Amino acid sequence: MDAEVIEDVQDARVNGTGEAGVPVDEPHLVLGEDAPGDAALHERVLSEEQAWRGRILDVRSLKVELPNGHVSGRDIIRHPGAAAVVALTSEGKIALVRQYRTALDRVTVEIPAGKLDPGEDPLECAKRELHEETGFVPGKIRYLTTIATTPGFCDEVIHIYFATQLRFDGANPDDDEFVNVDLVPLSELIDAVLDGKIEDAKTVVGALACDAIAHRLAADVAEPAE
Repeated sequence: MDAEVIEDVQDARVNGTGEAGVPVDEPHLVLGEDAPGDAALHERVLSEEQAWRGRILDVRSLKVELPNGHVSGRDIIRHPGAAAVVALTSEGKIALVRQYRTALDRVTVEIPAGKLDPGEDPLECAKRELHEETGFVPGKIRYLTTIATTPGFCDEVIHIYFATQLRFDGANPDDDEFVNVDLVPLSELIDAVLDGKIEDAKTVVGALACDAIAHRLAADVAEPAE
């Protein structure tokens, strides 16, 4: 990560101040749909038609009424959703899969993930994909976060989990899935993310979430008892 970026982040966090030491008014963050003015930003769907349907994706053409009363069009991709797993070995290494992505025309490095089957629990999907792609079965698995991958035109969300106490049981990828597995130290993955070398969004979010949790736990341990 660029040294100037690090300095800017550190400056902004000192004493809860923002630019030039000006105090930041509370609350610092108001989530979507929670601010008083959010209701006025809503668009009303007037019609929705199927434009194209593939094996996974469903492209819909919508007409919407904008907040100012005008009518506009929206092309939306409907997606069944997915689950992903940050899997940490007892040696402190993260299981990553190397997979050729046709859309990008190159091999990417990602955490294990896959789409949800109809009606499938995201947790069960995460376990299934971890086992199929890496051969690992988790002794413990916990929810980390959920991300909307491209909310400008797609409703896909990916539920990300954190798995530990891994037991190797042999990989069983789908017939059309060809992957190689790497075990990489968490610190190396974080460095690659901060250096802009990992472009897959779920992998970036999952790695940074784990790193943030580790730092918070370390800070809690370091705090002297009152």
